[in-house]
Order: sequence, then structure tokens, then C-alpha cells
Amino acid sequence: MTKSTNLRSLSAQLIERVIDKGESLSAILPATQKKLADKDGALVQELCFGVLRTLPQLEALIGKLMARPLNGKQRVLHYLIMVGLYQLIYTRVPAHAALAETVASAEVLKRTNLKGLLNGVLRQFQRQQAELIAEVDQSVQRYLHPSWLLQRLQQAWPEQWQQIVEANNQRPPMWLRVNRQHHSRDGWLTLLAESGTAAVADETVPDALRLEAPAPVGKLPGFADGWVTVQDLSAQRCTLLLAPENGEQILDLCAAPGGKTTHILEIAPEAQVLAVDVDAQRLTLVKENLQRLNMHAEVVQGDGRTLQAWCGDRQFDRILLDAPCSATGVIRRHPDIKWLRRDRDIAELATLQRDILEAIWPHLKPGGSLLYATCSVLPEENDAQIAAFLTRHSDARAEALPGGKTSGLQCFPTIEGGDGFFYAKLVKAH
Repeated sequence: MTKSTNLRSLSAQLIERVIDKGESLSAILPATQKKLADKDGALVQELCFGVLRTLPQLEALIGKLMARPLNGKQRVLHYLIMVGLYQLIYTRVPAHAALAETVASAEVLKRTNLKGLLNGVLRQFQRQQAELIAEVDQSVQRYLHPSWLLQRLQQAWPEQWQQIVEANNQRPPMWLRVNRQHHSRDGWLTLLAESGTAAVADETVPDALRLEAPAPVGKLPGFADGWVTVQDLSAQRCTLLLAPENGEQILDLCAAPGGKTTHILEIAPEAQVLAVDVDAQRLTLVKENLQRLNMHAEVVQGDGRTLQAWCGDRQFDRILLDAPCSATGVIRRHPDIKWLRRDRDIAELATLQRDILEAIWPHLKPGGSLLYATCSVLPEENDAQIAAFLTRHSDARAEALPGGKTSGLQCFPTIEGGDGFFYAKLVKAH
């Protein structure tokens, strides 16, 4: 049994855990990758992300290739067939190798008796590939999104929904943030060019640049020394809109993994930053990011609804709330979101966001500002949330943001641009 055979069976098992058990791929994939060589870990990631990105198409194809689906103990073979189909349609793996390795993976999964079935289904697909894909592409499955989410996007954004869906279905660009405490962006770009890597600077976000092709962080000049951080363009915009200043008391709430915490300290290195997240495990990432950039912030585990428990009556000049949300703006980075989220989650998330906003508002100093941000494109979590907050709080005023409405700025994901994000800046009356 070859190592590459095992990679396909590992991928099928991970996909099964996401789809059938509701586990998050970003939570379970790293542990698998740690046990593999970099190249092998990259293949498993490509297969898992790819299958989850194109799941409706692959399901529809299997429906045409098989009289009935594999269920129960054989269910993992259903996902192994998907791994095989994905390779044949979307990857450069030679068809004969993709087919042979995928079929052989049945042995690793102790389903040797089904190798013939697996082989037959994949070979039938090869014979009818163009015809079958054309049939599936006539149906709603071509959008690669669950129907409830498509309906919400069509209702909220009748003119933009197709653009949003198209961007969601792409591989994400790799955006970097140059640490202005070490280099100017142009200075670091020169170092990057000398290392043989091409990149494009953003025109509106001063520290941001996009690699022409994703690269391992180990190949980025000075990454280990904190010269540069991987962070999406839209996420970088949060800290610019917050506009932190030296000497201020700043709360970064829902701070993990720490990209915005360190960005605050790059812009205002003498600010007093309190970074808080409810997830203790993810807080270790905040500490690691601070350590890599040689920065200091107070890091605390806490729930955004119960501030008294972790900060008493403390007040802040600025608060950055990167609120828990549906993550519908970052589907291209986390395609499992499409299959883990449910329609009913949106109302529950909106309630959680409202509760956190209500809890943190008393901790903002008069004259202070709160930046509310989500990586969502759904109005219930965004401008509707802020509009409702403003009706409840006469001491709150929304500050106009460039290109936005009174209630905030909604950005959609774009193929070479940033993720889908919403921002609103609330100022408290003196």
C-alpha cells in the first residue's frame, strides 16, 4: 500500500467527519497534517477543500452514476468516490493515477469487497464525463451552495448574489500585511522580489499586498521575525477603520487568532491592548502571534456577554468587536461553512451579536468609538443589527465610512480582492 493511497482515504474520512458529524475542517485538518510531510499535507488539504467546495456537483454526479447511495458503514466510500471524481475533474493528477490510487484506498478503509464498485463508478464517469457534467451544470447544483443560503443571498442582494457565489467558489488569494514597525511596504516588496516571488500592492490599504500565487510562509522574507503577517485585505481594513492611537486603552474582543491584535500594535505600539476570546485553545494562537512579532498585549479568556467577570468596570477608548457570525463572507477560505451552517443559525447569531453589543457599550468611554465587524454578507447580522442598536441607544452615533451607508459599509468577496466583510463605527456621545 503506497503512502499516496493513504492520503486519499484520510481525505475521505475527514470529509465524512465534516458532512456527517458536523465537525469543522479547520479544527480537525491541522492534527492530520502534523503527521504528514508538507507535500502530503497539502494534497490532503486540496482534496478536502476541493470536495467541500464542489460538493453539490459531486453529489449530483454520484446520483447519476449509482442506483442508490452508499450508507451506514459504507458511507466513507461515498466520500472516497467524491475524492476520485474531484481529482478527475479538477486536479492535474493523471487520470490513471487518480483512479488507481483512489480504488486502492478502499483497502486502507477495510472495504476491499467494494473495490470493484469503486472502480466501475469512476471508469463509467471517465467515459461519460463531458455529458454528465453538462447535465449537472443545467441544475441549481452548479452554484455549489445550499438552497437556503442561495435564497438568502438572492433576496438580500438581487444584483450582486451571482458575484458573491462566484467569488465563494474560487480558491482564495493570499494577502499579506507588512509590519510597518520593521519595513515600509515598498521596502519589503523589494526583498520579496529579490527572493523570486511576485506580489501586487493594494491601492487603498497601506500595508497590504497580494501574492500572485500562494507561497509557504517559510519563503517570505523575515516571516519568523515578524516582518510580515498573513491576513486578508478586508480583515486589515478593520484596524484602519478603528484608527488606534498610542496611549489609548483598547479592547480587542473575539480576538483569536490575533491578526487584528498585532495590527493594532503595529499602528499604535504604545496602546494598552486587552485581547479577549471565549475559546481558550484559540487564545494560544493570539499568544503565538504576539510572540512572533515581539509584542505585548494582555490576553484573557472571557465571554463577550459577561464583561464584569473579566474586566470589572474598566472602560476603553476604543473597542474592536469582530463579532461571532455566519462567516458567509469567508466561504472561499472555509468551504465547510456551506455545509455546517443552517438557516436557523442566522437568527441565533444575530441574537448573540445583539447581546454582546449591549454588554460592551457601557465599557466604552464617552467620546470613544466602537468598530463592529463581521465576516458576513447577510443584512440581519450587519446593517439591520446596527440600525436596531442605534434605535435603542440615543448616546450612539454611526460615523460615516468611505463608500458605506449610514449604518455601515458592506464589502463583498471578490476574486482577487478581500473577503466579504461588514464594518460599522459607533461613536459614544460625551
